[in-house]
Amino acid sequence: MDENAIRQLLDDVRSGSLGPDDAVARLRRLPFADIGFARVDHHRPLRQGLLEAVYGPGKTPDQCAAIVAELLSEPAGHPVLLTRADPEQAAAAMDRNPGGRRTTTGEAGGLEAGRAGHELSLVAWRPTPERPGRVLVVTAGTADLPVAEECDATLAALGLRPELLTDCGVAGIHRLLASADDLGQADAVIVVAGMEGALASLVAGVTAAPVVAVPTSTGYGAAFEGIAALLAMLSSCAAGVTVVGIDNGFGAACAVSRLLG
Repeated sequence: MDENAIRQLLDDVRSGSLGPDDAVARLRRLPFADIGFARVDHHRPLRQGLLEAVYGPGKTPDQCAAIVAELLSEPAGHPVLLTRADPEQAAAAMDRNPGGRRTTTGEAGGLEAGRAGHELSLVAWRPTPERPGRVLVVTAGTADLPVAEECDATLAALGLRPELLTDCGVAGIHRLLASADDLGQADAVIVVAGMEGALASLVAGVTAAPVVAVPTSTGYGAAFEGIAALLAMLSSCAAGVTVVGIDNGFGAACAVSRLLG
């Protein structure tokens, strides 16, 4: 429930189309609804203005479906996402809650379960209407695409229409410089890179837009499954780079949504 939903509730009571007892019953669900195995937070959009997400790993398919159903039970609300869902979780959630849009976000590379050969998906219900803001998602290599796709799908659910620039790593810097005009016109840039993670510093040095860096677990032994990229991004000499956790495309998208307001 967000501010608009609260206002609509009050208007309905004032107009007589909703009784006070019914209004109290709806407000009773704030700040959360207890469904036994989970306390589902209906208050988060009101507090933060952000969507609610259901993180798939560790949950059963039925639990995923039930939490999504509870979040969607609000008559008006923010988008609902199921992230890092395996095929069984995604199928159960979509069967119980029609209308979800499914995006494959992990096979080879990037996301941990994807590297183990399991398909991962992000499923979005009730996306936000399109809003202004030009966001670029830039990847260092093709192996970083699963994380970028999670980021892209989250941005789309938040009403943004990101542009994806792929395979722009520092080993072939001319590939990035070919898109210098796009970087200059962006309102925000998300850089997704593994290996040594140098791409974030380079991008932040050529654009005035806020830069959110996502280290990925792509790389050889000394990359330490993304730790090398994470430390490099945290140590960037380009001022003002925001860094999220390893493989956290979802978190990067939420950070950009907050930055753009």
